[in-house]
Amino acid sequence: MDPTAVSVTFDLPFALTALAFVLGGALLGTISGLTPGLHANNFALLLAAAAPTIPGPPLLVGAAMLSAGVVHTFLDVVPALALGVPDADMAVMALPGHRLVIEGRGREALRLSALGSALAVVFAVPLAIPITSLMVWLWPTLAANMVLVLLGVVTIMLLTERSRRARIGGLLAFSISALLGLATLDLSPSSPLAGDVLAPLFAGLFGAPILIDAMGGAGVPRQDDPRILIPRRAVLLPAAAGTLAGAIVGYLPGVSSAIAAVIALLALPGDDGDRGFVVATSGVNTANTVFALFALVALGTPRTGVLVTFERASVPLELPVLLCSVGIAAAIGFALVLVVGDRFLRAIGRVDYATLCVLVLGLLVVLSYAFAGAIGIVVFLVSSAVGFVPVRLGAARVHLMGVLIGPIALWYY
Repeated sequence: MDPTAVSVTFDLPFALTALAFVLGGALLGTISGLTPGLHANNFALLLAAAAPTIPGPPLLVGAAMLSAGVVHTFLDVVPALALGVPDADMAVMALPGHRLVIEGRGREALRLSALGSALAVVFAVPLAIPITSLMVWLWPTLAANMVLVLLGVVTIMLLTERSRRARIGGLLAFSISALLGLATLDLSPSSPLAGDVLAPLFAGLFGAPILIDAMGGAGVPRQDDPRILIPRRAVLLPAAAGTLAGAIVGYLPGVSSAIAAVIALLALPGDDGDRGFVVATSGVNTANTVFALFALVALGTPRTGVLVTFERASVPLELPVLLCSVGIAAAIGFALVLVVGDRFLRAIGRVDYATLCVLVLGLLVVLSYAFAGAIGIVVFLVSSAVGFVPVRLGAARVHLMGVLIGPIALWYY
């Protein structure tokens, strides 16, 4: 027998067990994606803590975590559109997405987001190996100059603002949020759940200000036509740009999907407007999951909360199984956006919007306490005040990602 021959076998019991774990993870990702202020990372922390008691191999626990993360990246657009409470990954899309909802194009926005995420998986998997090889070669230089790299990212973000007042507002928002991150990220609060200050931080920075401002609005208008009104090129190009930007997020610490989406759209010809924004942001968010997985294998550096928990749960990095989990979860997430998203928009349109905003704010307070105790509520209130800074000065909310970039830059310095 030729010793170099490759044989392929199919283990049906293992495949069925793996599918059950992936479906379970997809359920968790659905809950986290549709819950305002709740991130898949929070579920990943809980799942990692419970991993020793879960019957089944650690590899399949990892597949469930990964599935939760992927499905979340598809579904987090739904509350971002309907309620304006994105997590940090979708923060940049809240305003462009809202404009489409106000125009009655929310169902189209959902489909654009689903296409952006699905195409990102299709593009990212074949690109992951060559881009990972390039990043392995570049990483020593990047790591040695990480402060300059992050400074360059911040500079680009400020230059995208269209007025001097907005640039000053963006710089102020970045600086204050960076100080907030330095003051809070090292806290280890006692709490009923995971002791994680990221949940109240992001809920306050990116959720509460939008909800408070929305209380006097008219709510979600009727959403009728689901047709996509832009040509195929205007979907494919932002999705491809978002995929490449997702590689940046997968390898550079502190650079969020929101930041990468803004940079990606600068590279596109013409003006694809709000629809291109939705496609690119969703593409970055999902592609990040694939590239971050390869970054973990190649560099040993987890770049997402889900992958951080891989180490805690001692998940073996077997790419074939994990990539299959990503593919299955992406198919599930795509279908759920279309089925659940439309119903979510209809349901929100039937209720009193001011009352709904108050209820969601209450939910964010509860989540802040659940994940960080009494300190979490304080962090939520302070970060909510900071979240108003860019809005009141006419700058983009994405500058609030200084909450991560600032501490990371200081650590590398």
